[in-house]
Parts: sequence; C-alpha cells; structure tokens
Amino acid sequence: MDKAPASVTPQKPNWLVGLSRLLALLIVVGVTVGAYLLKDRIENFAVYGYPGIFLITLLSYATVLIPVPGLAIVFAMSGLLHPVGVAAAAAAGAAVGELSGYLAGYSGRAVIENWKRYEAITSWVRKYGGPAILVLAAIPNPVFDLVGVAAGVLKMPVHKFLLWVFPGQLIKMLVIAYGGSLSIGRILG
Repeated sequence: MDKAPASVTPQKPNWLVGLSRLLALLIVVGVTVGAYLLKDRIENFAVYGYPGIFLITLLSYATVLIPVPGLAIVFAMSGLLHPVGVAAAAAAGAAVGELSGYLAGYSGRAVIENWKRYEAITSWVRKYGGPAILVLAAIPNPVFDLVGVAAGVLKMPVHKFLLWVFPGQLIKMLVIAYGGSLSIGRILG
C-alpha cells in the first residue's frame, strides 16, 4: 500500500523573512526617532480631546526603551474630560503603540537578549503567556517594551498580544485618570 505523502507547509524564502524582519526593525527605529523628536510638541495634541489623547499615548508608547511623557497628559486631561473616556483613549493608544516593541522582537533576537531583566520577562511570557502581559501592562512599568519584544521573539500572534495588552493598559489608565480627575478637581474646586 502506498502512503500519501505528508502535507508540507510551504516556507517563505530566507531572504523574504530577513526582509520582513529588517522592515519591522526600520519601522520601530523610525517611530522611536520620530516620537523622540516630537516629544516637546506632543502636548499640543491634547486640544483634540479623546483622539488627541489617543495620539499622545500612541506616540509615547511607540518608543522603544526611550521614555516620552504621556501619562502626565492622561493625568491632566482627566480633569477636563471624563476619566473613563480619557482612560479608554489612552489605553487604546498605548496598546497600539506597544506594537513597536512587538515588532522589534519579531524582527529577530533583541540586542538586549542577554540582559537579566529581558531574560526574566521572556521566561514569564513563555510560561504564563497573556496573563503575564496583562499584569505587566497594568502596572506603571518603565521596561514594558521588553514584554512586547519578548512576545514578538516568541512569535505570539499579534491579535493575542493586543487582546492582553489593552485590558492591562486600561486598568492602569483608569487609575491614573481617576487620580488626575480627583486631584485636579480638588485643586480647582
């Protein structure tokens, strides 16, 4: 009896994989440099309300390992706009912005792969998956970019990454927005 040949999934040529990784890395570097150069003008987007808050947090979270202020705008704007709306817009912008770290990881092994924090975060993401991402996104975490890098390196599907990042960011942004709303309300009231 003849056996049917096992189905083989076609693989992309190595040059195509390398090109897509290089393109992802160039996008990350471009967004990081652009956001850093615009950091002094980011506050100007706040006049556009919720879409402005979305853009501010998207730009501030799109940088990889270079801090750009964004949470201060969330804190301040919640005194002028409804805190839930501010938190939702900020969480959506932050989640989309975190894709830059994910793309950096997807582009290949990170330059920081031998850094102990990166190794710890990668093992948490590998072991606990989405719940680790949610918890790390929910706390003010200056090295959250490493979580995105780890998720990209581990080839977590992007929709799954976003599905865990958004609620974590929403929790954090709600705390900051309500803190800002209550603080600014007392100062102005």
